[in-house]
Amino acid sequence: MDISGGGHLPGRETLASALKKERRSKSHFKSSSSNSSSGKAPLIMGFLSCLAWLYVAGRLWQDSQNRILLSSLLEKNLNNVPKVLTTEDKLRTLGCDDIGRRIVEAEMELTLAKSQGFLHGNASASSGKKLLAVIGVYTGFGSHLKRNVFRGSWMPRGDALKKLEERGVIIRFVIGRSANRGDSLDRIIDEENRKTKDFLILESHEEATEELPRKAKFFFSAAVETWDAEFYVKVDDNINIQLDGLIEILESRRGSQGLYMGCMKSGSVITEEGKQWYEPEWWKFGDSKTYFRHASGTLFIISNNLARYINTNSASLGTYAHDDTSVGSWMMGVDATHVDDDRLCCSSSRQEKVCSLA
Repeated sequence: MDISGGGHLPGRETLASALKKERRSKSHFKSSSSNSSSGKAPLIMGFLSCLAWLYVAGRLWQDSQNRILLSSLLEKNLNNVPKVLTTEDKLRTLGCDDIGRRIVEAEMELTLAKSQGFLHGNASASSGKKLLAVIGVYTGFGSHLKRNVFRGSWMPRGDALKKLEERGVIIRFVIGRSANRGDSLDRIIDEENRKTKDFLILESHEEATEELPRKAKFFFSAAVETWDAEFYVKVDDNINIQLDGLIEILESRRGSQGLYMGCMKSGSVITEEGKQWYEPEWWKFGDSKTYFRHASGTLFIISNNLARYINTNSASLGTYAHDDTSVGSWMMGVDATHVDDDRLCCSSSRQEKVCSLA
């Protein structure tokens, strides 16, 4: 038994030893693998760090090159570009030199117009000698009989009217359009004008009693755009005129600038609504409620430059209840010369007057 037991012992030990060796070999292999993996991680991190450093360095180098390039360009053009751009520089940059030149020319023309008292050089139908006067006789749609009476008395017609125009005096009946454009009222006026050729029709004006204060703006604007005259005369259709006497007055005033002439008056402002001559804007005339000095609306005269002023500023000129006070308010705002001539007071008893109530 000892021999058999002794014979089998070495074999068992050899098997056990083999198993231990195998376990040790596996453990050593795992340890080696682990050590190998842990050794590669720093290498990978180092490689990635190098790539990142190269990228950052490349960008920094590129930025520095750009800055060098921009600095050289700025230094090169420093003397050519102003630090603050003027209006002329901006216009030049935009390619608007011609516009800039026109702006300067327009400013010069405006300065000249102001120095001469309003606009200068409006278009005129007459290219020859300046006319003496344009006389506008206010009329309405229901005044056909009045017009015929005037044509047979103080107002020339036909060939006589043409001869008067050759002397430099234009006379026209002044009327607007009906509220219903193109209706029978407009057609009657158009037909009458075709026969007589003595109307100035204000296409933009509506002929109505409440629109009378604005009629002055349309009349003077249309007249000064159509005829270049020394004077423009407004006349009501309820007076007769001694035409030669009026022409004599105008001839004596040739060359006058800023002339506002008529039968000057003032008078109380009517504040009670419903009364004749009621003034809705009465509160603007102060506690005394008295109108400023102005020419009677029956007949008054303004010079060429004042008519041009009205034409230029018509959109911003305010009106009152009556046309004569409206025109008088416009003359208050400019350097006009007020001339009070009682020969133009149609209701006076003076023998030398040039107008009388019809």
